Amino acid sequence: LDAFLEQLDEELDHLASVDPEVTDTTLLVHPTLFPDFLDFNDLVQIADEAVSEHELDGVLQIASFHPDFQFEGTEPDDITNYTNRSPYPTLHLIREASIDRAVEAFPEAEMIYERNMETLHKLGIAGWKALGLAESKKHGQE
Repeated sequence: LDAFLEQLDEELDHLASVDPEVTDTTLLVHPTLFPDFLDFNDLVQIADEAVSEHELDGVLQIASFHPDFQFEGTEPDDITNYTNRSPYPTLHLIREASIDRAVEAFPEAEMIYERNMETLHKLGIAGWKALGLAESKKHGQE
């Protein structure tokens, strides 16, 4: 865990100091360190605190993805959780300016999220499984 947090600090410093044309975003992926979603969720809180400690609030934000991602107030098998599921636990460090540019490019950006949810609801768990994505490798195991 200490090595991962050190890497997080290094990436926050890197993104704060480098031109966005060189590095605009960073993905921190660890296949085996955070198999439990609740433990990973605790890490996300620590990562958000690190953004504040580096005085990068309003500059960078963190999006999180996990094989067992679950939004608060949903059941584990709720299809909407799949928007933030990934083969491995992942922190996406992204510049808020990048998000602003994306919103400018897509004036109805909030509709993207809504369309994704609508598509997932139409697809359902059975449709998701039929895509061959539901049984991805988890935590470095085949």
